[in-house]
This record gives sequence, C-alpha cells and structure tokens, in this order.
Amino acid sequence: MRVCIVGCGYVGLALAEQLIADGHEVAGVRRDADAVREAVPDAEAVAADVTDPESLTALPDADAVVFAASSGGRGATAARAVFVEGLWNVIREYGERTDPPDRLVYTSSTGVYGDHDGDWVDESTPLDPQTEKTEVLVEAERIAVETAAEYGIDGTVARFAGLYGPDRYRTARYVEGPVTEGYLNMVHRDDAAGAVRFLLTDRSLDPDPAVASADDADEATASGEADDAEAPSDGDEPLETPADYARGEVVLVVDDEPVEKWAFADWLADECGVARPEKRTTADRLAAGDLSAAAERRIQTSKRCDNAYLRESGYAFRYPTYREGYRDAIAAYRERTE
Repeated sequence: MRVCIVGCGYVGLALAEQLIADGHEVAGVRRDADAVREAVPDAEAVAADVTDPESLTALPDADAVVFAASSGGRGATAARAVFVEGLWNVIREYGERTDPPDRLVYTSSTGVYGDHDGDWVDESTPLDPQTEKTEVLVEAERIAVETAAEYGIDGTVARFAGLYGPDRYRTARYVEGPVTEGYLNMVHRDDAAGAVRFLLTDRSLDPDPAVASADDADEATASGEADDAEAPSDGDEPLETPADYARGEVVLVVDDEPVEKWAFADWLADECGVARPEKRTTADRLAAGDLSAAAERRIQTSKRCDNAYLRESGYAFRYPTYREGYRDAIAAYRERTE
C-alpha cells in the first residue's frame, strides 16, 4: 500500500516509520521536505503547502492519504486556512485525478466537545465547540467525511486527545506547578500514530519490551501458554489496501485512563522523587486575571474521553495509560536532577 502523509510532523513522522516497518511505501509532505528526509530517510520527501493549491500537484498518487497538518498553534484564521481550506485543497487535488485514493484519515482534536463538567464523552456525544478554532475543527471534520465522499474517497476522523511523548512530556510543568484542577485526556505519540496505522492496516503496534509485564510472562510460562502461542511479528505480510474499519466515521484516539490533573501531578512528583506541587482551583486561576479569553475557556473545559470504540475494534495500546507512557520522561528527569 502507498500512503501519503500530508503534514508529516510530530505524529506523521512516527506514522511513516511504523508503516515503512510494515513494508508499505510512504510519502511525507511538508513545506520543508528536508525535515522528512532527515527524520525518515526511507520515506519519499515531498515539498508542498496545503494553503497553495498549485503546489499540491507534487503530491504523489496514493492508496490512502493522512491529513495531519498543523496550523502552528496560531489563531482561528490560520487554523481555517490549514484545516478547512487546506484540507479541501488536498481532497480536490486527489479527487480530480483519474485514480483517487481509496481512503482519507483526518486528524482532529477532542477540543470539539467543549465542556462536559467532567462527564464522559464518546463518538456519539454532540459536539459543542466553544472557541473559534474548535468551530473550525468541527467544519474540517465535516469536510473530511462529506466532501471526501463526494469525490469517492472514504473519510475517517481520528479525534486525538492531548499528545505527549518524546520532546513533549512537559514534566517540569506538572512537577513544579502550580497545577490547575481539571481532567487530562492523553495519548502517547506512538499510539496516536499507531491508531492511524490501525485504521489503514488493521495492525496494532508491537508491545514495548520496557512496558511488558514480567508477571504476565511468568504466568504464561507457568500455564504453558508461552510454548504454544505464536509470537506476533513485524514480518507478517502487510495488507495491500486500506482497511475497512471506521470508513465515514469518527474514532476517539485516547488512552485508557483520563486522570485529574492534581492526581497526575502528585503521581508524577512522587515518581520523580520531588515534593508535590502547589494546586489551584479553577476559580483561583480565573481570579488571577492574567489569562486570555481563550485560556479562560480552556481551563473551564473538563471532560473524560472514552476509547471503547477503538479498543473494541481490536486496537491494543502500547502505552495504555500515563504510567507506562511517562517511564522514559521520569527516568530522564531523575537523571537531570540527581
């Protein structure tokens, strides 16, 4: 299978590595193609800009397209240019070709839910975008499914929770504080990429050896299961066409355990061997009067995201919770401070 990753950045580069390891062909698209070439030498590096339709003629033909572009953390105007107009540009470019892709996966955000006062949300929960930027994301999700379908492309929305992982652990932010209350919904970068890989190929990530439980291994040996089981292998024959899972649908990509920020910060401080950080209520933080309107809305937004649909489909997380996902970050923090 040939996959084109448009916006081959933090998640896209990890996805490219995973797909190439499976034997698929990958093209990574960025304005700076050298960044792809340096990070994933086995991928085809393509220079293009989703906001410049003429540049998109450089996009290679593909069986599946992943749109994972970023607006660079800028405001709603920049977000619209990338997520709405840019996504539409990519769909039109591919849709008007003689042999368009079979599949599109668009990476969105759980920010589209708005505030649910700590209650659970899933794919069936009505959306309530509370900022201009999240309104843009809702519009982009519609384009990814409905507009893509008009061109005969099956679209899927992968709605990511907060990304963390290499270069994005933000350990000091939580262990040094102060920490404002509310829930964290997270997914490790490798599982964010792994979920998209699963959408396209029906293959989960192989377990991380550092996370595998010795107790599970001992139990399997004692029961005789280890002798009879066939170990998974990346050498399995890869699928030649995109998988059928979640076509025309939304999938929440979040780990198994949303966690209250105060509890997470205390756990992280304990693991890092430092004093637990100062805590602030939402009311205290708002009373300080130093937040932008967007930041105020953000800290008043609380929900817990349910990954049951992704789990029940068969995806197995490499990092099921923050406890497994933060092991490297904790070790690095201890090494710096001891």
